Formats: sequence, structure tokens, C-alpha cells
Amino acid sequence: MTSATHMPAKVDTELASAADARPGRVRTWFLAVRPRTLPAAIAPVLVASALAYADGLFHLVYALLAAVGAMLIQIGTNLFNDYADFKRGADTAERLGPARVTQRGWVTPRAVLIAAILAFALAIVVGVALVVRGGWPIVAIGLASVACGFLYTGGPAPLAYLGIADLFVFVFFGLVAVGGAYYVQALQLAQTTMYAGAALGALCTAILVVNNLRDRIGDAKVGKRTLAVRFGAHFARTEYVLLVAAAYIIPVVGYFTSVTPVGWLAVALSVPQAVMRTHGVLTSDGAALNRHLGGTAQLMLLYGVLLTMGVTLWR
Repeated sequence: MTSATHMPAKVDTELASAADARPGRVRTWFLAVRPRTLPAAIAPVLVASALAYADGLFHLVYALLAAVGAMLIQIGTNLFNDYADFKRGADTAERLGPARVTQRGWVTPRAVLIAAILAFALAIVVGVALVVRGGWPIVAIGLASVACGFLYTGGPAPLAYLGIADLFVFVFFGLVAVGGAYYVQALQLAQTTMYAGAALGALCTAILVVNNLRDRIGDAKVGKRTLAVRFGAHFARTEYVLLVAAAYIIPVVGYFTSVTPVGWLAVALSVPQAVMRTHGVLTSDGAALNRHLGGTAQLMLLYGVLLTMGVTLWR
């Protein structure tokens, strides 16, 4: 009886120790860059390249450079977010999300900051090649994107702490990401990039909404005034539903207004995944939202792949 009584406590202790155990160096940095967020960088470039291909303006080299630059900015933003949130006291032992390497003590804050600066610096190096191709518009896009990555959790008034990050994610990871990746290949813009950018921006913002919904209680304690903190869980869940719905309404509107071809409707194949994720966000809370955070990122990538296929195969 005594053995059975103490078994759960022993198991819990072992699990806690395993969770706190530091991974190997490679695994630690792999976790630090948050690979599950990279679809937010990859999908817009993928779709922009498909749009350029459909218009006969695709350029492989600059498409690849745009993808590398976008991922470096995303990685730099993730690393700086890790550093800045730890310094501001936002990441504590009560954190419900995936492990943050600085908060866990696996990597020093200084090392994470240096890694973030290095990622941004490499993004600028890649950007130089893109500037040679696209000129001053690419300079403006690149500098604004890097600045947004820094100001998301850095500076005197971080976007994430003011409750306006949702707008910036929609603009920079949607409209700007698709438009910029298309422009550097085509050297012009097309109306379809605005539609695609808005759809992907909505899904990327939905990823952020899940994150903020999960962390709203802890964020409120440290003065991180996200929309989920300001207006509550019901508002955040409603925002999520509207953003996901918008991503599927946009291609339909584009088709019936003769802006986008029928191939764009291929994204409807991902509706079952969208419904599953939406149901999960509406019925889950706390750490249980982690799977739907990663799932929403996967949905964005699936949506981007289907849109890419639709654009290139059914013009």
C-alpha cells in the first residue's frame, strides 16, 4: 500500500527532472530558434514565388534569397524575444509554453542576445543581394522588418506589451512578406499579392492569438498588455475564429470579383484542419493550447502549400 501511495509522486518527480534536464548543445539552440514558427516565414515566400511564376516573372535565386532572409529575421525575432522577455521578467517558472532557453538557464542571456544580433546581421547581408536586385523599396522593407523584429519585445515601448503586435504581425508577416518576396523577383507588384498577403497575414496573426490566449494570466502579472489581457479570453477566441475564417473568405472573394483564378480555391482542402484547430482553441486553455499553437503554424504552412499548388497548376 505504501509503495502504491508514493508511486505517483515518484513518477511526477522523475518527469519534472527530465523536463528540467538540459538538452545537448545542438538541441538547445534548435529549441531556441523555435522551428515551429518558421512556417510564418516560409509560407509567404512560397506563395509569392508561385504568384511570380504564374505571371512569368519567377526568379529562383532571388526567391531562395528572400526565403533565407525571411527565416533569419524570424529566427532573430524569436531569439531577441527570448532574451527581452526574460530580462523584463515575463518568462518565469510559471510559463505554460514550450521551454525558453534563457528562462531555463540553458543559455546565458548574453549568448542569446549575441545570437539574435548575428541572425539580424546575416539577414542584412542577404538583404544586400536583394537590394542589388530590387533597389530602395527592398531597403525600406528590410530595415522595417528588422526594426519590427527588435521592437516586438525591445525598446522603451515593445509592441507585444502594448497590445498592437497583432496589427504588425498581419502587416509584416502577411502583406509585406508576400509583396516584398514577389517584388524582388518581378520588380513590380500585383493585386494578387495583396489578397495572398492578407490571407497569410490573418493565419500568422492567429498563431500569435493562440500564444497570447495561453499566456494571458502570466502576461497580466508582468504588465504585458496583449489583446487577450486587455479584453479577455472570449475576445481572443473570437479574434482567432475571425482570422481563420478570413483566410478562407479572401480567395472566394477574389474569385468572384475576378481578381484571383479558380486555383486559389484549392485552399479549401485545408478546411478540415482549420475546423479542428478552431475547435481546439475554443475548447482548450492553458498548456493544452500548445498543440494548437503549433497546429495553427502547420495550418498556415499547409494553406501556403495548397495555395502555391493552386496558383501554379490552375491558372
